[in-house]
Amino acid sequence: MNRAEKKVFVEEFGQKVREASAVYFTDFSGLDVKDITDLRRQIRNSGAECVVVKNRLLRLAVKDMDLPDISEVFSGPTAVILSSEGVVEPAKTVSDFSEEHEDRPVFKLAILGENVLSVEEIGRLAKLPTRDELLAQAVGAMETPLIALAGAFEAKIQEMLGLLDALSTKQEDEV
Repeated sequence: MNRAEKKVFVEEFGQKVREASAVYFTDFSGLDVKDITDLRRQIRNSGAECVVVKNRLLRLAVKDMDLPDISEVFSGPTAVILSSEGVVEPAKTVSDFSEEHEDRPVFKLAILGENVLSVEEIGRLAKLPTRDELLAQAVGAMETPLIALAGAFEAKIQEMLGLLDALSTKQEDEV
């Protein structure tokens, strides 16, 4: 990349970082090409994008952001995961992948809005249910009372039918 291309890349990448709802910085050393390709596919399926960026260009891309000191990110191989959709899904994807691959990749830190998350906070975030799981839980919580209400209505209808049947039988016996 020549100087002009680098400048354009830094501006475009900086804009992506500012627009993302979550940005995760990882160290992917120790993974082979096959594993990295598989990880990138899984991250893409979770609704995020994984980009390997030179630390110098990364430092330039985030320097204008109002963030505390994140200089520890700019050492070693760095992959940046940008998520515009969900916040939990990419963290969960990388965490699950890491468990299967000898704790690789390793989170360095994350940016959520204006907040910087530590490795421990990212770990807790990865254990949260995904958006789809939370929606399913909410639907299940709303469904249970409705089922109980429908059961109560059905029982009253059956009771009324039984009474009507008894009344009908009584009237037939009297005639």
